Amino acid sequence: MTKKLEELLNLAPIEEMLPEKTNENFMVQEKQEIIRQVDDAIDKIDAALPLVRELEAADKEMDDLAELAEEKFRDLMDLGMNVEPRYSGVILQTASTLLGHAITAKTAKMDKKLKMIQLQLSKARLDHTVNKDRPEDEPIQGHGIVLDRNEILRQVLESARDQKDKPA
Repeated sequence: MTKKLEELLNLAPIEEMLPEKTNENFMVQEKQEIIRQVDDAIDKIDAALPLVRELEAADKEMDDLAELAEEKFRDLMDLGMNVEPRYSGVILQTASTLLGHAITAKTAKMDKKLKMIQLQLSKARLDHTVNKDRPEDEPIQGHGIVLDRNEILRQVLESARDQKDKPA
């Protein structure tokens, strides 16, 4: 409508009568702001978590302790077999304790590795769940063939005939 018609018919301006337009740019900016807020929250969480360092150094230390305990176990076993029987009990008990420490060191190392694997699997499962919910932007690559109804029926009947002819 024109201004003259609005004045003549005593109508409200056309801008007031039209429904509000949704501004797509505003929606995009709003979503970008939400994404920025989420990124900031993730950065804060990453900064709050202590960094794990020197994992390989801890593995090496555990290996060294286990090797040392095994070496001393062998030495004490040799010594325990070569002393009088009344003294060998304490020596062999100490050797047994050292072997227990070697086993504990190796077990702790394996437990740590298993926990790391479990965390990696949990992260992979979470990533898969998150990525599964996202729509794919790229089209799925594939190929197809054009068949008519008769050709499909012929293939189904041949398949059924082949299944029937196979010995059970």
